[in-house]
Amino acid sequence: EGRMIGLDIGEARTGVAVSDELGMIATALDTVHMSDPETDALAIKKIIDEQSAVLVVAGIPLNQHGEIGPQAEKVLAFIDTLKKVIDIDVVTQDERFSTQAANRTLINANIKSKKRKKVIDKAAAQQILQLYLDRQANIRKRQG
Repeated sequence: EGRMIGLDIGEARTGVAVSDELGMIATALDTVHMSDPETDALAIKKIIDEQSAVLVVAGIPLNQHGEIGPQAEKVLAFIDTLKKVIDIDVVTQDERFSTQAANRTLINANIKSKKRKKVIDKAAAQQILQLYLDRQANIRKRQG
């Protein structure tokens, strides 16, 4: 039990989301502006520590065939850097649909495109984390 952090890792910005203690609801939290991997990893570590998180769920942008392409390679390389500075596990999840889903949610909520750009990364992180939480809940139900 404990909070989990969701990450939508991008080259320019990384969206951060956090779950509640019970691991049921993901909330958009923050956007980290990326500079260099070591600095960025420490910025994310700070958020992880502040939230006393027990797990990180990072989205991996697989290509349309579900394979690891150049974009996913970059994200995996950053996750390796992050793992060096944190002492909790990182699980990865296919995030191909998270940005589209986040965009749809924001459009449905009537959020103007300029504002959407500002919140899209953390909204995508929220989608990634929520997907993971829902999956875990379903597994628990099945094992029930």
